[in-house]
Amino acid sequence: MANAQAPHSRQSRYWLVPVLRAAIALVPAAAITFNADHSAEFGLVAFGAFALVSGLTVGLLSRRTLADARERSLFLVQGAVGMIAGLLALVFHAGGLGFFLFLVSVWAAVTGFLELYTGIRARRRDPADRDWLLVGAVTALLALVFLLLPPNAVVSVGLFGAYLVVLGVYLAIAGFSLKWAATDAARNLTTSPNDSDTL
Repeated sequence: MANAQAPHSRQSRYWLVPVLRAAIALVPAAAITFNADHSAEFGLVAFGAFALVSGLTVGLLSRRTLADARERSLFLVQGAVGMIAGLLALVFHAGGLGFFLFLVSVWAAVTGFLELYTGIRARRRDPADRDWLLVGAVTALLALVFLLLPPNAVVSVGLFGAYLVVLGVYLAIAGFSLKWAATDAARNLTTSPNDSDTL
């Protein structure tokens, strides 16, 4: 019985991951919004800090809170990609607009595809499947927009900030929705035996 409950217990704690991801996204989003400097160097620093911390969070916490081994592996790879991209952005923060556009595009394409694939694979099996699908699609779309966007630092950095706002707000809602769903499920499990006894 304990072994059967362990995956459910682990999965019920997953809501912390999107909530922390939301907080990590909203901090640089606020920095970009309230900072008049939308240079490529500032964009690389903001992106680097976000990608590094977010990648570390996704990699470590998903490993502890997801029951499915394949999903854990996919998020571990996603986290590693984020950490590498974040380190590159911070180390080469003077790389210019071309480097900023290239790095964000590659990061968004790879991590967006991985999260989208995880959502497709987990469809109707994991409560977070729709969240992964949407976040993956929006992140992949960011890569496409950055590839098609005319080179402009102010627009590019501002667009990245807008992406972070959307990501942060959505992940916060998704995380607390998962928490409340898990709480309701646990409440139903504890009340169902009593209900069956009264029938």
